[in-house]
Amino acid sequence: MSDKNITKDAMYDAVAPDDFESMLELDRYGNRSTAFDKIISATHDHFWDPLDKDYIDFDEPFDMENQAIVPEDMVVALSTDYVSNHLSDPKTRIAFINESTLRSFSSILHGEQGALNLSASLCHVLKDQGAQEYAANQTREEARHVTAFAKYVKARWGKPVECGPTLKALLVEIIGAPEVYKKIIGMQMLVEGLAMGAFATFYNKLNDPVGKKLMQLVMTDEAFHHKFGKIWADRTIPKLSAEEHAIIEDWAAHCFQAVLFNLVGPNQQRDLYEKFGLDPDKVIAEFAQIMTDEVRRESMKEQTNIFRVLVKTLLNAGIITDRTKAFYGMYVDLEELKMEGDRMVGDDIAEDGIRYLQAINFKDREHKPVSIAAE
Repeated sequence: MSDKNITKDAMYDAVAPDDFESMLELDRYGNRSTAFDKIISATHDHFWDPLDKDYIDFDEPFDMENQAIVPEDMVVALSTDYVSNHLSDPKTRIAFINESTLRSFSSILHGEQGALNLSASLCHVLKDQGAQEYAANQTREEARHVTAFAKYVKARWGKPVECGPTLKALLVEIIGAPEVYKKIIGMQMLVEGLAMGAFATFYNKLNDPVGKKLMQLVMTDEAFHHKFGKIWADRTIPKLSAEEHAIIEDWAAHCFQAVLFNLVGPNQQRDLYEKFGLDPDKVIAEFAQIMTDEVRRESMKEQTNIFRVLVKTLLNAGIITDRTKAFYGMYVDLEELKMEGDRMVGDDIAEDGIRYLQAINFKDREHKPVSIAAE
C-alpha cells in the first residue's frame, strides 16, 4: 500500500478497489485479526428489523399539524426577531419547526446512505478477514438505518429534501477517497461522532415516541461503529510520524470547521425560509448577529451537542495536539473533556436500547449482559 494510506497495522492493510486477485492469496485466508471479534459477536445482541413492528411501528400516528415534533429551542432561526415575529401564528410556527426538523432528518438519512456505501467500499479494500467481516456487518446495519429513516420520513413528511452541499461534499470526499485513514476518520470518527451527538439530542428532545425509539435503536448500532474508529486510532495514532500526524490532524480540523460553520447554517436552508415567506438574506444577517463564537461555545457545554461529541472523539483518539488545540479551544473546554474519560454521551442510551432488543431477541433465553466495549 502506498505511504499516503498511512497504514500502521496489518489489520488495516488495504488494496485497490479493483484488485480482487489479492483477496485470493492463500496466505490471506490463514491470517485473521481478533481485534474486531467482540464487536462482531455482539451483532446478535443488537439486531433489529425496521420492517418488524415488534421492534418499531412506523404506523403509530403523530399530529404534525398541531404539535411540534421538537421543542422550539432546537430551531435556532426562531431565536432571531425577524423569523420569530414573522411566524407569530401558532400553527404556522409549528409547521416551520416541523419543516426545519425534516431538514435534519433528511441529512441523517443521507448520512446513513453515505455510511452504507462507505462500509461497503471497505469490504473491497481491507485485506484482513476480521476487518472485512466487521465492515460487512456494518454495511448490513447501515442498510437497515437507511430503511428505517426512509420509512420514518415517509410517515411524517412524505419524502426527504435534497442533501445539503456541505454534507454532500464531505460524503463524496470520504467515500471516494483512496486513503483508508480518510474513510475511517471521516466516517467512523467524524460522521459517526456527529451522529451519536445528534441522535442523543433527538432522543432526549423529540416529542414523537416513534422518532425517539428510532433514535435509540440506531444508537445501539452506532455505538459499535464508533468503537471501530477507536480501535483504529488506538493502533495507529501512536505510531505516526510527526508529518503523518500533521496530515491527519489538519484534515480532521478542516472537516470540523466546514461542518461547524455550514452543516446547520442558515445558508443551507434558504428554500425553507422562502417557503414561509421569509427573506433568506435577512435571516442569514440576523443569524450572524446572534451566532457568535461565544454563543457557539456556550451551546457546546451541553453534553449532547453534536459538535462537542465530535471534538471529544478526536481528543480521545489523540488526533488533537498542541498544533490545533487552540482552534478547538475556541468552542470547547478541552480540559473538561479530558476529565470526562472515554465514555460517550450516547452509551447509556445505547445500552438501554440493547436491553430492549435482548428482551425481544432472547425472550426464551437467559438474560445476557450488556456490553458495547471494544478491545
